[in-house]
Formats: sequence, structure tokens, C-alpha cells
Amino acid sequence: MENDTTIQEVPGTDWKPVNEKTIEDALQMFRKYKDAKDDLTKRITNAEEWWKNNHWEQFTSPSSNPNDPRPTSAWLFNSVINKHADFQDNYPSPAILPREESDEPIAKMLSDVVPVIMEQNGFDKTYSECSWDKPKTGTAVYGIFWNQDKENGLGDIEIRHIDMMDIFWEPGISNIQDSKNVFVIDMVDYETLEEEYPQLKGKLQSGAIYKPEYAYVSKLDTSKKVNVFDWYYKRRVYGEVNGIRTNRTVLHYCKFVEGHVLFATENDPKYRETGLYDHGKYPFVFDCMFPEKGSPAGFGYLDVMINPQEYIDKLDQVILKHASLSRPRYFISGAAQVNEEEFTDLSRDLVHCSGDVSENSIQPIKPPEMSNDVLSIRQAKIDELKETSGNRDFSQGSTTSGVTAASAIAALQEAGSKLSRDMLKDSYSAYSEIVTLVIELIRQFYDIPRCYRITRPNGSSEYITLDNQGLKPQEDAMMNGELSMRKPVFDIKVSAQKASLYSRIANNELAKELYGMGVFAPQNADQALAVIKMMDFDKREEVIKQVQENGTMYQQMQQMQATMAQMANLIYEMTGNQKILAVMDGAGLPQGEVKPGNANGEPVITNSIGQAIGGDSSAAGKARQRAATSTEVKL
Repeated sequence: MENDTTIQEVPGTDWKPVNEKTIEDALQMFRKYKDAKDDLTKRITNAEEWWKNNHWEQFTSPSSNPNDPRPTSAWLFNSVINKHADFQDNYPSPAILPREESDEPIAKMLSDVVPVIMEQNGFDKTYSECSWDKPKTGTAVYGIFWNQDKENGLGDIEIRHIDMMDIFWEPGISNIQDSKNVFVIDMVDYETLEEEYPQLKGKLQSGAIYKPEYAYVSKLDTSKKVNVFDWYYKRRVYGEVNGIRTNRTVLHYCKFVEGHVLFATENDPKYRETGLYDHGKYPFVFDCMFPEKGSPAGFGYLDVMINPQEYIDKLDQVILKHASLSRPRYFISGAAQVNEEEFTDLSRDLVHCSGDVSENSIQPIKPPEMSNDVLSIRQAKIDELKETSGNRDFSQGSTTSGVTAASAIAALQEAGSKLSRDMLKDSYSAYSEIVTLVIELIRQFYDIPRCYRITRPNGSSEYITLDNQGLKPQEDAMMNGELSMRKPVFDIKVSAQKASLYSRIANNELAKELYGMGVFAPQNADQALAVIKMMDFDKREEVIKQVQENGTMYQQMQQMQATMAQMANLIYEMTGNQKILAVMDGAGLPQGEVKPGNANGEPVITNSIGQAIGGDSSAAGKARQRAATSTEVKL
């Protein structure tokens, strides 16, 4: 019986189109999500001001003297840019591994093509933007979409950075995929939107109902702008497959402005049953620095560093105010009648006065002495900021405490980079999710083959044609003889595309050390494998594979030489004292001969340079072989 995999809608699940009433309900939902996100929005705005060193307004009281200095030291800024440098030093690269042997060719092809797709999307810039957001606001958001307008209408994958201020989700959930709805909002000019959707001309309501809350756009004119909403939501679809009741999650999408539906997948017969994407997931990946309970967003290093940075700047203010008090100032009584203009002009040699000038009439003002504790506390706060951010001196290449040896500095840098490695591991997990969504979009939309140029490490180029034939669900025989559909699934392994300078130096030194130990000598293969398996370093499996291949090749050569010697003895016994053709010392060596070589008449087999490879192995026999070399007849 043919396997019918068509999903039939269960009676009673009436379909309703998306209309003005639907999007009005969606707007009410959006407002609830926005209100629940207000605290996070304020924290993001605050973090952006701290990042730009515009933070004195955050902790200055109305009673503060406006003439007081407001110093802004960049310790926090320095820590954040070092975190960004860690991300850039370890730019990710995917290795796509199959779970079944039959999927290995397509997995290898994807490993070559997916990085090219990321490069064509300018992912390095997107990765850099998200690498700023993660330490600053605590969360970086990637969007992975199918853009039908790319490639001249053929369509292709698009990966974008999503501003945390513009995305909204259901309160109380920890995973974005658990949210019932996700809204992404943008502000668009009236004219631009009316050109794209002529039916909206003259119907748009004035003013935007939401605008970004960043301080630098607080005075943004929104009178000629309108909010465009991208509304993603999930539906459970129940049906039957071969008489068995099933259910699946379908992702739907609606683009609308207030009062008008621009596009809805539920209104399009092409997407009504399948949804926008076959994978059924929201096309967003959240990369958090430090997680928070009950939210897919987290908090970042900047949130931790704000407090010590505030006290550093306040202590700097105290020091600067004290320095301003140290300039020469005097008490002058009225009886002195000193010409103040001449007195304050340091270029004048004479100062006129009308009355008596004595110590009682003119006295210098002594400024208060500053306690050394102020400087000590300031330095302690600087050290606290460094410690809490993991941005110690060694991680930046500078040294303290008398450490000057390059190897010692490198070792301390590696030991101090564990926080960076932990931070990168979380980012690599997010990158793995991005690659998974990219593969799912290839599976769904790459019906037409596309050609990619792959540049190999040796500089050569190769052209690969990719489509989704190897990714589509495939028929697979079951134990009862029936056919089922199997979808190729892959594991994503992420590593740094270009390691840090220290890592490269360490790997090079390890390779030289292994070479000096004789690990790569074929005759030492067994001992080398025992050593390498106890070690842990990058690309260890590749080294093990190479050593095994060298050892296997060496054993084969040894066996071939022994077999050739035995064959030469047998040939001599069969042919007598006749010349033979022998292949010596491996594959394709020069020809030699067989001749009597000892007192017992045993043959001595030599190659063309007189080396004995069989027959008499005694010392006297070898001496005779060497003596006979000059009279041998070569073929």
C-alpha cells in the first residue's frame, strides 16, 4: 500500500483570514509586550550612554554645582573594546558533520558552501555589531531570513543584526522559541511606504506610536514616519498521517501598519498550511552574555562595571577640585588698598598699594591637604573594575610585579583567558544555531542549483554546485517492509577561523617539539600514538590520522622488501645462476643480479650498488659481496 504522507486538516479547525480586527488585537498584544520590556529598554539606553561616556547625567543630583569638573575616565570603555577584540580574534568557522554515512557527501559540500554564503551576507560585519552588543547590553540578536528580492528575484538567505530596542516577546519566557508572538518594529517614511504599497496612499495615520528610546534620537521628528510591524506567531496544526493523529508547529508571519494588512501568510494559499518557514522556528537567535531568569535577554559586562566606574569618576572629580584649590589665593584686608589688577598680573614687577602692607593685611590661603587614602581608594576601584571584567594587565600584554619573560607573559595570558573562552563558547553555540537555520533555508528554498567558488587553503579555487536535492526528506525502508521518510540531519562543530597569536605560536612550538621527539618518524608510529592520545591540543585527530598512515605505509614497505627478497631466492633456485630483474629498496629501484657468494654455494643477491639483500648474511659472505661489486654485470 502506498504511504500517504499528506496531512489532512481535522474537521472543526476553521480558517480565518487576517484582517483589520486581527491586527488591532495584535497591536494590543504589542503594547503589553512593550510595557513589560520597559525596564530592559531603560537599561539598554543607560548602557549606551555609559559606553559613550555621557554618564554624568545618570548620577548627578539637581543640587550639584554645575561648575564642578566632570571627568570621564575610559576604564570601562577599555574593558569593552578588549571583549570585542576577543570576539574578533576568534571569528567562528563551521564544520558540518553528518549523522549517517550516506549524508557525508552533502555534509562536506555544506561545510564548503555555508561559509561562502555567510561571507556573501557580510556576516563579518554582522558578527562585529553583535560583538559590541553582547558586552554592552548583554544580548546580541541575529535574524536569519529568506529574502525573495536578492539575486535578481531568485532569492537568497539574509542574515541581519537586530537591535534589541526593536524586538519584543512574551514576558516571562526564557527561550525566544517559547514566545507566542514576536514583534519586530521599524519606522519608515510615508513616501517610501506608499511607493511600495500604492493602496496605502492617503490612508496612513500620522505619527509613529513607537520610536527608539536612545538619547540621540529623543528629538527625532516622527510626524512623517509610520511604524511597520513584522509580526511572527506560531499555530498548532492538527492532522492525520496514514490514519494517525499528528500535530505540528507552523510559523506564520504578518506585515502590517496600524489599520492595514500589507502581507499575511495565512491569507496566501501558498503558505496557509506550511507557514513561512518549514522549520517552524522564529528566525531569531539570541546570544546572551550573562543569562537572566525569566527572559531570553541577559546582562553584560558593562552592567557590572558601571558601579566602580562611577566611583572612579567621582574620585577624579574630588582630585581635580582639590587641584584647583591649590592655585595661589590670598586674604586681603581693606586697609591694605592693594591694586588687585597689578597684584594678580604675574608679569608685573611692581604692585602699587595705598596703605600699610603687613602679614595681617595680606595672607595666603592655605588649601586643605588631600589624604593619601583618596588616591588609594581610586586605585582600588580601578583594580576592582579590572577584576570584575576579567581585563587584567596580562590580558592586554602589559606587565606588573616584575614579570618580563615572554614565555611567562604568554603563559599568564593563556591562564587569564578562561573568561574569554567561556564567553566565546556561548557565542559559538549561538553561531551553531545560525548555521542550522541557514541549512534549513537551503533545504526549503534551494530548488534551483547555485554555483559557488570555493578557495582552498593552498590558494586554488574549486566550483561547487549546490541545490536541496540531498537535503530533502528521503525514503527509508523500515523493518516491517514499509517506507518512511528520513530527513538528513547534521551536527555543527564550530571552531575559530583564525586563532589568536599566542595560540598559533603555541601550536607551532608543539609541532616542533613533537618532531624533535621523533613522533613523525614512521618506525616510531606505535610509541607516537601512545604519546599523542595522552595529549590534548587543537587538531589532535588529524595528527593521529597522519601518524597512523605513516606507520601503515612503513609496515607495508617492510613487508614488500622481505617478500621481494624471498622471491629472489626462489627465482635463483628455479633458474640457476641467471640474471634476474629485482626491484630493490621499495617501489622501482635499479636492477641487480644473483650470483654464488659463499663457500656453500648459496646465492648472494645484490642491487646495482652492491648492497646484499639476501643469501649469505655472514661477515665473510658480505665481504665477498663487496669485493665482487666491481666485477658485477649490471642490466
